[in-house]
Amino acid sequence: MALEVARAASDVEIVSVDSMQVYRGMDVGTDKPTWPVRDEVPHHLLDLADPSEEFTVTRFQATFREAVAGIEDRGNRALLVGGTGLYLRAAVEDLEIPGRYPDIAAELASERDTEALHARLRNVDPLAASRMEPTNRRRVLRALEVTVGSGRPFSSFGPGLDSHPPSPFRLIGLWLPRDTVAQRIAQRYERQVAAGFVDEVRDLAAHPEGLSKTARQALGYRELLAHVGGELSLSDALALAVRRTRRFARRQRAWFRRDPRIRWLAAGGENLVIAQAVLRDWRT
Repeated sequence: MALEVARAASDVEIVSVDSMQVYRGMDVGTDKPTWPVRDEVPHHLLDLADPSEEFTVTRFQATFREAVAGIEDRGNRALLVGGTGLYLRAAVEDLEIPGRYPDIAAELASERDTEALHARLRNVDPLAASRMEPTNRRRVLRALEVTVGSGRPFSSFGPGLDSHPPSPFRLIGLWLPRDTVAQRIAQRYERQVAAGFVDEVRDLAAHPEGLSKTARQALGYRELLAHVGGELSLSDALALAVRRTRRFARRQRAWFRRDPRIRWLAAGGENLVIAQAVLRDWRT
């Protein structure tokens, strides 16, 4: 759809908002645009890191700002495309993103009682504690890590992801029925395997530096790594990948449906018709 929009306008450059397309060599499994496509329409924020690197949202945000500034300096417009929710929020809202404090995070993680951690957070940052469930271990740990590591309350970094402030970007969502999405997920894996997905994962697994924790969790790669490692048959790995991806798609849908700034368009019709609707909205 992004390509249809870019082809219908002469001033569009595409910016990927995908946390896995940033990795070099992870091409088939992320459906990264091919080189002929990139020659036709400029693409940004692809192939930024080796798979052995941990790629952070902070690094993405800085690179994103540079890319958009360059596009606008050329008199063009940036069309953001992707589904990594936190990356998109960091881009369109200019979030202030707290740093990472690995030593403190490791120390906090040794405490198994999540509600005890939440009580500690309530003492040092009651506002942050009020914004999360006492049982949400990931969020509680992150809030404590930032508060202890930075010396300032986690809540001071902004109102949190439950808030949707005004944005200079127009936001459009493409809506498909759940059954259609589920079918497309299975079909995509079939197409990717035929295009060499297993060989791509085998090459990545043989890399001397290995895959970072972040890259290793990419949908499909995690399961095929288990296959090339002899833990799963190919059919079992693909079945597991399909199930996990469908669950992810449901969470992704729920994440974006909470955002009142998004205008939703039914995406089951002709691409060109929908692309023209996107452009009309953009020009309003």
